[in-house]
Amino acid sequence: MPQTPLVEQSIVLQPVASDHPDAQAMMEELNQRLEQLSGDSGAAGFQMMDMVPGRSIFLLARDEHGQPVGCGAVRPLAAAGTAPVAELKRMYARDGRRGVGAALLARLEHAAQQMGYRALWLETRRINTRALRFYQRHGYREIPNFGSHVGRAEAVCLGKTLPAPA
Repeated sequence: MPQTPLVEQSIVLQPVASDHPDAQAMMEELNQRLEQLSGDSGAAGFQMMDMVPGRSIFLLARDEHGQPVGCGAVRPLAAAGTAPVAELKRMYARDGRRGVGAALLARLEHAAQQMGYRALWLETRRINTRALRFYQRHGYREIPNFGSHVGRAEAVCLGKTLPAPA
């Protein structure tokens, strides 16, 4: 994994530890947004101990001034059994920052592919129509609910097959 920041459209994507202060601030903003939207912050579904070295990545998006404007993570998905599937977690981009979400998603997909994953799965709430549209625009399709989301009508799970690395 490259440890140097990657630049896309004046957005710098920087791998950081999920306990980095700026990563924590971005996740807190996400928690507040999700709490307002659905009544649940989603924070309980992400544990730093699940970020397995060499099999996970946490990215922080920064603007041209170095200010954090988004984040996202990929981690192994135990619920997928032996299949090489990763879970997309804690995706967030501040309002008014066009292109941040797409840049994060593209880089996380590439990182997952390079780590040997063949699919990415995620969960969001049905009420989060903005997120659903975003993921669908980027090739994610509804899949059966997995893990702790099974039997939860408010949850929708999405997945995308990743191509084998070149």
